[in-house]
Amino acid sequence: MDTLGSIVPVPSIGNLEQVSDAQLARYGELIYQKTGIRISPQKKMLLSNRLRRRLRETGIPDFEAYYRHLKGLPAGHSEWNAFLQEITTHETYLFRDETQWRWFRREYLPKVAAEVQAGRRPRSLRIWSAACSTGDEVYTIACCIAGGLLNYQQWNITILGTDIGAGAIEQARAGVFGERAMRLVREEDRRRFFIKAKDAAIWQASPALRAMTSFRQHNLLEPLRLPPFDMVFLKNVLIYFDASSKKRVLENIRAEIKPGGMLLTGAAEGVSEFLRDFERLNPWLYRRPVSSRVMEVRR
Repeated sequence: MDTLGSIVPVPSIGNLEQVSDAQLARYGELIYQKTGIRISPQKKMLLSNRLRRRLRETGIPDFEAYYRHLKGLPAGHSEWNAFLQEITTHETYLFRDETQWRWFRREYLPKVAAEVQAGRRPRSLRIWSAACSTGDEVYTIACCIAGGLLNYQQWNITILGTDIGAGAIEQARAGVFGERAMRLVREEDRRRFFIKAKDAAIWQASPALRAMTSFRQHNLLEPLRLPPFDMVFLKNVLIYFDASSKKRVLENIRAEIKPGGMLLTGAAEGVSEFLRDFERLNPWLYRRPVSSRVMEVRR
């Protein structure tokens, strides 16, 4: 088997045409097996462009050779991580989908605080941001909690971010964002919870936000096997999954939600038919009934 170091770069990589239909089908099946994501024929140009970046990085001369190289690598190899991050990374930014964040700030957090005040729940909050990409959603959650819960430092708060891409997780841990990712963050929140670089339009999440967060690599097709969460964010990812993969992902997700806990999704992800045992509060919000018996994964 060739190693990356033994493959000689060729100058024509940048001029490669798109993947062929046959290559698109082979890569599509490979991606589906690993992630559950279906690559449609309309994504041929996008896939070709992202594969070219891997060719430049590795020095592998063409799409066919790169496919053979991937097929010969063990599952945990760093090139698999780089490839999966390349084909699953999409644009994200803090406070994306403002309606949902208004609900989280103005309704959910005050309700949780009131339940604590009434002695109906402990002063703790566990939230999972699944498919968190570079952490924008995780730090948005943390920003809302820091600004919305009185004496939040006295709470036991866990915000876990997971993503299939190892590189995305490393970026998320750093908590650094450009001006474009910060464009919807209120000025008050910028001043309180982010630190601006002196010589660039770069912002870093404050130590107070970062103390609430943790990150790990995770494939949604596999169980997470952690203590259950009060809320799971699963936004703008299932639109790339077919029905079989959605069902598998949601079986894993539902096992991680406490009775009475919430699942927040994208508004157009088509998950209602897989969540018939949950209460649908609106097109993007579901609650696991306290008395329901849902499928559990052995922990």
